[in-house]
Amino acid sequence: MKQLQLRTGLWASLLLGLLSCQGQHTNESPNFKDSDDFKIIGTTVEHDTDLQQLIFSISVKGKAGASVPEKAGQMDGAPVLGYVFPTNLSPEDVGFSKTEGILALALTSHPDFDDTPLWDENTNSIFDDDGIVWHPHWVVLVKDERVAGGLSVKQFDKADTSVKLPPTNPGMPMFMDSPGFPVITKGNTIKVVVPLYRMGHKTQFKFDGVAAYMQVNTSKEGLPLLGVYRVYSISSGDLSLPYAVSEK
Repeated sequence: MKQLQLRTGLWASLLLGLLSCQGQHTNESPNFKDSDDFKIIGTTVEHDTDLQQLIFSISVKGKAGASVPEKAGQMDGAPVLGYVFPTNLSPEDVGFSKTEGILALALTSHPDFDDTPLWDENTNSIFDDDGIVWHPHWVVLVKDERVAGGLSVKQFDKADTSVKLPPTNPGMPMFMDSPGFPVITKGNTIKVVVPLYRMGHKTQFKFDGVAAYMQVNTSKEGLPLLGVYRVYSISSGDLSLPYAVSEK
């Protein structure tokens, strides 16, 4: 209970009020600030007890997954859209080494690069051309006041041998994994299916839902490699992680 209160409090302090972020100095094109495709109306995680998997789901006012970023034409400044499930799980639950931060499951689309080298999401037998197809990442998020959204994916020194990443990671110096779980978009809902054994058989945790704009940086030393620049909507309204896993 103490750990839950700590993580919930951390999220609230990090993101409360970020809906007013203006996304300054970004390649957010087009601007999705007022798009119904990113206005969340519901967030669930269901435990399928027969198939032993979790179904993470976000529903929006518009059409989930229909809006994707426009290409920046390069890695530096590349736009990333995300439907994100922040949780109170530990990074170790999905194969990261012990580290501080918030573990989140992010469903992302980014046309400028492909960070899922093991997976062929558009099934064209080419494994490095489908970054725009909605796909999942486990990430560890930390507070970062250098970007308008106040958060970034946690980075590490490549020389740090104490850092452990899942074997499906994309090879970037961040606490990020490319687990290859199936993502399904249908109507106003986007879902991802996660086998229980891929997250330590955890079925009791708290979570929330967030729609956000992120951006890659490879040129400015004072900015993170992948930062959050705008938060479009938060399922709970205050990021209190009020939701619990249900059974089906």
